[in-house]
Amino acid sequence: MKADLAPWSLFAGLIAAAGLPIYIHAPKVYVDQYGVGLGALGLVLAGLRLVDVVQDPALGWLAERTRARRGAMVAGAAGLMALAMLGLFAVTPPVAPLLWFALVLTVLFSAFSFLTIAFYAEGVGKARSLGPKGHLRLAGWRETGALVGVSVAAVAPVVLGSFAAFAWIFAGLALLAVLAMRRDWAGAAAVAPDLRGLLADPMVRRLLLLALVNAAPVAVTSTLFLFFVESRLQAPGMEGPLLLLFFLSAAASAPGWSRLARGIGAKRTLLAGMVLAILSFIFAYTLGAGDVVAFALISAASGAALGADMVLLPAIFARHLSGREGGEAAGFGLWSFASKLALALAAAGALPLLQLAGFTPGAGAPDQALALLSVLYALVPCGLKLLAIGLLLVTPIPET
Repeated sequence: MKADLAPWSLFAGLIAAAGLPIYIHAPKVYVDQYGVGLGALGLVLAGLRLVDVVQDPALGWLAERTRARRGAMVAGAAGLMALAMLGLFAVTPPVAPLLWFALVLTVLFSAFSFLTIAFYAEGVGKARSLGPKGHLRLAGWRETGALVGVSVAAVAPVVLGSFAAFAWIFAGLALLAVLAMRRDWAGAAAVAPDLRGLLADPMVRRLLLLALVNAAPVAVTSTLFLFFVESRLQAPGMEGPLLLLFFLSAAASAPGWSRLARGIGAKRTLLAGMVLAILSFIFAYTLGAGDVVAFALISAASGAALGADMVLLPAIFARHLSGREGGEAAGFGLWSFASKLALALAAAGALPLLQLAGFTPGAGAPDQALALLSVLYALVPCGLKLLAIGLLLVTPIPET
C-alpha cells in the first residue's frame, strides 16, 4: 500500500515546488539580474494573482470535461510547467524582461492550477479504492510530499548556487513524477461540469466557506511574515531559515495528523490543530526585537498546525465529493478559488492598513506601526481562527 501511494507523494512535491517558492525566488532574480523595478514586479504579480484566482473554476470545468484524457492532459500541463520554469530561470529574456516575466508566469501559474485541481480530483477515486479512512491515508502521503516539495524548493537554488540548475532539476523531476503517476489516472468518462449543482449542495457551500475562513489566518501571516521578521524582530537575514523551519514542521507533522484522525476522527483532530494555531499566534503577539529563538519555536508550532489544515480539510471535502456522481474537478476548482481568494483578501486588507499607519520595512518604522504589525500578524489570525472553529463545530462531518 505504501508503494502505491509513493507516486502521489512525489507528484504532490512537484506541484508544490512550483507554488510558493516561485513567489520567493522569481522577483529577486529579475531585480538582481535584469534590473526590473520592485514596483513594476509587484503590479505584475498582483495582476497575475487576480487572473490565477478567477481562472480556477474554469480550469476545474476543463479538468472535468477532459477527464477521459486526464493522463495526457496532466503530462501536457506538467511539460508546460517545466518549460515555464526553464524560461523563468534558465533563459535570458528574448523580449523586455518584465514582459517575459509576465508571460512565463502566466503559463506556469495556469499549468500549476490545472495540475493541482486534476490531481486532487483524481485523489477522490483513489482514496475510495483504499477502503475505510482512505481519504485520510492518501492525504497524509500527499500533503507530506507537498510540504517537502515546498521546503526543498525554498532552499534548492541557494544550495545549488544557481537558479538555472534548479530549473533543470525541476524539469527532470517533472518527467520522473509524470512517469511515476502514469498508471494512476483512471481516465473515466467525461462528466458535464455542474457548478450550479455543486453550489446547491449545502455541505459543499459550508465546506467552501470553512476553507475560505480557515485559510485566512495563514494568508494574513504569510503576507506579513517577512515584514514581521525584518521589522518587528529586527532580524533581517533570518527570514529564509525561519520559513524553512515552518514548512519542515508542517511536513513532519502531516503523517501524525493523518494517523490521529484515523484514530479519533477528522473533526476532533482538526479542532486540535486549530487550537494549536491560536496558541502560536497569541504568543507571537508578545515578541519584540531580538526574540528570534522564541519565534522559531512559534514557527515550528504554527507549521505543525498548518499540517493539520492541509491534511484534513481537503480530505473531508474529497470524502463528501466521493458521494456525488462526478464533479470532483469542478469541486476542487472552487476549493482552489476559495483558498487563493483568502490570500488575495489578506494582502488587500493588511498591507494598506500598514501603509496608513506609516509602516516602512526595516528598523525605522514608528512604534504605532510596529504595534499594528503585531496586531495584524498575531491577533487578527486568532480572531479568524476562532471564527473557523465556530464554523467547524456547527458543521456535521461524518467519520466513516
